Formats: sequence, structure tokens, C-alpha cells
Amino acid sequence: MGLDPVSLKIALGIVAFTLCLLFFGSFRRTRSAYSGWWCLALVFLLSGNMAYLLAGTPQQIWAGPLGNALLVAGAFSVWAGSRSLRLLATPRWQLLTGPVATAVAATLENPATNAWSGGLVYLAMMSLGMGLATVELWRLKPGVSRAHRSLALAAGVLGSFFFCRGIAYVVEGPDGPDFGTFLSSATTSVVTIVLLVTVSFSMTALSNEQLINGLNERATRDGLTGLLNRTAFMELATQEIGRLHSAGSISTLILADLDHFKSLNDKHGHAAGDTAIQAFAAACQASVRHTDLVGRYGGEEFTILLPGADLESAEIIANEISRRLASAEPPDGVTFPTVSYGIAPSTLANADVAHMIVAADKALYQAKSFGRNRAVCATA
Repeated sequence: MGLDPVSLKIALGIVAFTLCLLFFGSFRRTRSAYSGWWCLALVFLLSGNMAYLLAGTPQQIWAGPLGNALLVAGAFSVWAGSRSLRLLATPRWQLLTGPVATAVAATLENPATNAWSGGLVYLAMMSLGMGLATVELWRLKPGVSRAHRSLALAAGVLGSFFFCRGIAYVVEGPDGPDFGTFLSSATTSVVTIVLLVTVSFSMTALSNEQLINGLNERATRDGLTGLLNRTAFMELATQEIGRLHSAGSISTLILADLDHFKSLNDKHGHAAGDTAIQAFAAACQASVRHTDLVGRYGGEEFTILLPGADLESAEIIANEISRRLASAEPPDGVTFPTVSYGIAPSTLANADVAHMIVAADKALYQAKSFGRNRAVCATA
């Protein structure tokens, strides 16, 4: 007995609607980006399948292209959600390219009489969207999530299924024996229902993990600048310096202080001071390497740890930070302050971050006494 495509599409719609309600509740509670994208993908899946129910009616002329585009939008939403787990944003044009291309292809192939108008583009885009999601989920580090492997497997199975459908579509056409049985729309509905139910248990765990990761991120980051806060910097710097010391390598610490910062606050207000601090943080992030640690030590003071760098390299980075800050656009009527730096290598402080900060602070004091807006290296 053959599978009834209409009944299966209705069943798939009910499953998608139920899961959407459940995960929308999770999204409202956790504000997990991945839950939000998953809910959106389920909405597209539900809407696309409902549009397909109009096949064979006069509305097929618009329902077919719309259904194809909505399902592709769902696949690309899964991809965007997978990227959000790696804290990556997906440009809007990339999200729209697949659905728009699918809709255009379907519109150009007589959708009023051809139920499979734009079919090849639709199958290719579904395979591409799920394939990209699989790659993103698989690239997640195990420490980020424990649930992503099962989701990657589910996305990979669905992507592979649509890829096989595309191959059969090219070889046999929509009326071919394999395409009409093993790879039919009814089979697609069954596979999708099974995978939706299978991954449901992982979704809640993944959303909760993303929430916990977000809370941990906020606990270690300074709210104004996004840099490491003092506690997090000290912990990470201690670990890194210890690791480098064990490997026989050096590191250098920079202690930076914005010059005449109190005068800026008194003259222009704390909002201007906050803007200057944010501009300095941005200059730091643009100047250091991805292996360096940058933290807000307190107020207008900042700490930078440069693993493997010597004094000369530290001076170059300090000068680059000052150059970027000087070229930043300040608010009207405000001039960003200059910066003084104290620099201390690990060789002077017995590979201890607290002692390196003390040595860098003494050098910073000398930089202030010499007229500010300069970097001074600790010598003892």
C-alpha cells in the first residue's frame, strides 16, 4: 500500500506546529539564538507544507513556488542557527539567496501546470542548506556543546537525502521509478518527521547549553568594553604565563592608562569618558593578535598580555594602539585622551602575573612623570 502524500504532509505540519510551540517556549525562557532560528525554521517548514496542499488546484501557480521557497528558507534558517552556536552572524543576503533563487526558478517553469516547476533548484538548495548546517554543527568544539553531534548527524542525513533526490531527478525525472517511490514526497515527509522527533531531545539541551555559555561569557567580560574583566584576565594570564614558562618561552605584559581621564569626565561628562574607554578597547582589539589577552583592569586602566613577545614587539603594539585611538572619531567637541604604557617582561617577574603588573605599574608611573603619552619598559 502506497503512502498518502497529503496525509503525511498534514502529519508533518502537525508535528512541526507542535514542536514550534514547544521550542518557542524554550526561546522565550532562554533567549537562545539557536532556539529562535529553529522556531523560524519550523514555521517555514509548516508554511511550506501547507502551501503544497494546494497542488492540483488553480492556486498551484503561486503555491508551488511559495512552498519551495519557504522550505528552502527553513533549511537556511537551520544553517543560520548552527552558525549562531559559533557566535557567527549570517548576512541577510546569504539567507535570502537560496529562497529567492528557488522561487524564481519555480516561477519560470510553468508552475500552473507543472507541479515540479523549479524542482532541481529546490532540491539543490535544500541539500546545500542542510549540508552547510551539518558543517557548522560538526565544527563546534566538543566543549561548546554535547548535543551538537546528533544534530549534525540529523542535518547530514536530511541533506544527503535531498542530494540523492536531486541526482534521481536529473537521471530519471520526477516521473522516474526511484524518484516516485523511495525518494518521493511522501518518503520525504516520513524522513523529516522521524528526524524532527529524533533531534527534539537534543534541542532543549542545546538551548540550555547556549544559555549557560552566554551567562559564563557575561561573567568573564566587562560590560562596557567586551574585554576580559579583571578576575578573568588574572586567571587566564596566570595559566598562560605558567604554560609559557614551562615551555621555556617568555611573555610581556602591558599596563595602559588613559591620560587626564578625570579631566575628560569632569569637562564632558561620564558618557564621553565611556566613549573614550570603548574607543581604546576597540583600538586594542584591532591591534593585538588573537592569542593575546586584553582586559579592563579597572576604571581607565587596561592590561594586555602578549605571549611569546619581547619588549620591542610590545612597544610596537602599544604605539599601534595609540595610533588607532588617535585616528578614531570622537563625539563633537571631545578629544580622545592620549595613553601612557608600562611594559614588563616575564623575565623580570619570575613568571608571575601579579609581579609583572607591579613592575609594569612602576614603568607606567615613570611614563606619567616623563610627560605621559609614551611607553616605558621596566628594567628591574
